[in-house]
Amino acid sequence: MPRPTNPAPAPTLALVIPCYNEEAALPATHAILTDLLQSLVERQVIAPDSAIWYVDDGSKDGTWQTLESFARTSTNCHGIRLSRNRGHQNALLAGLLRAPGDLIITMDADLQDDVNCIERMIAEWRKGAEIVFGVRTRREVDGWFKRNTANGYYRLLRLIGMDVVHGHADFRLMSRPVIEALQKFGEKNLYLRGLILELGFPCAVVEYVREARKAGETKYPVSKMIALSVDGITSFSAAPLRFIALLGIAIFLLSIGMVFYALASWAIFNTAVPGWASTTVPLYALGGIQLLAIGVVGEYVAKIYVETKARPRYIVQTEIPAHTAHATMRTNQLPTAPADCLVRTPPPTIQTLSD
Repeated sequence: MPRPTNPAPAPTLALVIPCYNEEAALPATHAILTDLLQSLVERQVIAPDSAIWYVDDGSKDGTWQTLESFARTSTNCHGIRLSRNRGHQNALLAGLLRAPGDLIITMDADLQDDVNCIERMIAEWRKGAEIVFGVRTRREVDGWFKRNTANGYYRLLRLIGMDVVHGHADFRLMSRPVIEALQKFGEKNLYLRGLILELGFPCAVVEYVREARKAGETKYPVSKMIALSVDGITSFSAAPLRFIALLGIAIFLLSIGMVFYALASWAIFNTAVPGWASTTVPLYALGGIQLLAIGVVGEYVAKIYVETKARPRYIVQTEIPAHTAHATMRTNQLPTAPADCLVRTPPPTIQTLSD
């Protein structure tokens, strides 16, 4: 159902930007986003207290120092520093669960996502959508390998029965009711692209063309992409386990066929090599299948192990208030920390008394 238009108040927007070693890209990113927010505020698309929330995911360069410099000069900058690198998905979650506002939009610090889509996303929210996905229609700036493996991965997810928005990564708008529902999910093996769809809220899509990075190099190598892909499959589908069962049935039927083949070779053609069929075929077939099965089952067992330990998904080391003049307002608006998140505070000073 469409939301009422004017004179309804403009929504408060929070941009959540995860950062990992993005010192080179942040100056250009912050300038572009600050200008965008100012323009949206002036046209009363969003409320004046809208802000940018950067999440430093344990960067090893000067990312945090850069964010501190932004906070000293900007009235719309807020920073969250995680105690160590917890991964892109956990950094996103930290920003989502700690940033206030009626609407939250997540996007990467490299600004390969089109910032001009933000106003279109808000327009879709006004039409009634609680979640708005940014979908890439073209991504020529990515290499051949990345484009084709990504397309193949989306097809695989659909093949095993998962809901997926083809071409969508982590550029999305979520309303406050969506964030409150997301906070109820306590799983440690995060795959937000699938989890957001599980929430079941009304969705819309905004299409855009993926752009080149503003500065720096990608922080998502092939190893991290593979890890995220495995998390996506094993966190939302038992299809690999079912595949093992079907593969076991297929191998059993194939072995029966090999028995008939061996008997025919001996009885009719007299061409069988003594001992070959009964030794080689079961050795290689069953050995390979067993290793594959153990590996897949082990992946699920490892996820159960991580979930049962119930460790915090991230630890907030420190935060930067948006601005001194707004500190009281921001503190009062901050959501309470989730049960599985730790917020570190400076240790008390211990004074030693001597005789």
